Amino acid sequence: MMLANQAQPKDIEVTAPPTDGVSDLAFSKTSDLLAATSWNNEVRIWEVMGDGSTVAKAMYSHEGPALTCQWSADGSKLASGGADNAGRLFDVTTGQPTQFAKHDAPIKSLRWIDGPNIVATGSWDKTIKYWDLRQQSPVSSVALSDRLYSMDTHGSLLVAAMADRQITMYDMSNPTVPFRTMESPLKMQTRVVSCFSTGGGFAVGSIEGRVAIQYTDVKDSQGNFSFKCHRDGAPAARDSSVFAVNAISFHPVYGTFATAGSDGGFTFWDKDSKQKLKVFNKQPLPISTAAFNRNGSIYAYAVSYDWSKGYTGAPAEQKNAIMLCPVQDSDIKPRKK
Repeated sequence: MMLANQAQPKDIEVTAPPTDGVSDLAFSKTSDLLAATSWNNEVRIWEVMGDGSTVAKAMYSHEGPALTCQWSADGSKLASGGADNAGRLFDVTTGQPTQFAKHDAPIKSLRWIDGPNIVATGSWDKTIKYWDLRQQSPVSSVALSDRLYSMDTHGSLLVAAMADRQITMYDMSNPTVPFRTMESPLKMQTRVVSCFSTGGGFAVGSIEGRVAIQYTDVKDSQGNFSFKCHRDGAPAARDSSVFAVNAISFHPVYGTFATAGSDGGFTFWDKDSKQKLKVFNKQPLPISTAAFNRNGSIYAYAVSYDWSKGYTGAPAEQKNAIMLCPVQDSDIKPRKK
């Protein structure tokens, strides 16, 4: 196993980061464009150059904190959602944002579904709505058990995680009827859900410094397991400090994954061999969100307050940063069991 203090290319800071907490990061699937949403209502886009430097390309605003973003599969549009209850669409060609979605409460997560025209938006109003960008009204709406906290898709699978720890799975061939509903295997509030990049399952992260690996097909349930992470002190120790798991990002090539947390740390893992691949040096603030680029050669992470300790826990002076970590194959490739 590689040690954390072995030679590692230096992480590069993104130029002109948001001036408030970073809520989401998303790389384009077709180019080296990186988008970020932040609590000061802004959505920013940079181009990552070949040497790792960044050039600010665009910025637009919501009328409340911007909470989530994702690129269309063809890279031509960026969808974002926020606390203004609106979904907005940025067209790379025209440089203009337009509103496409509306909820009765903040949009916490959104994902593109099946091509360039359908977007699913998940909200604290306890619904998922499916929008055809060629129409004014939602195509359909799904009632949830509670506020949606996190949502992800892979292929025809959509996984939604709610405030009541319920997790609901939908097949996009029948997107309004769940094919399976379960309670989270983790005991405390769900922070993030992320689908395997290889399909067939998802990972759940919670505020108690735990991750659960779950397979969608019941016949594969013997592969389900949970593990502790993002804790100070021995994981099994009663006096260990426990931190929220804020991001779970699966590598697009190898299917391994990274977790990032309120402790300011991020770690690469191999779920199939149940191994920790590499632990990276901790940052001075929490890592609020993170993402791999399209080929997995860059891991972007946001160093900013994540509100895990409420308003009173916010540092008096904080410098938000988005960092680009060069990913070495030896750090992220699967290991033999």
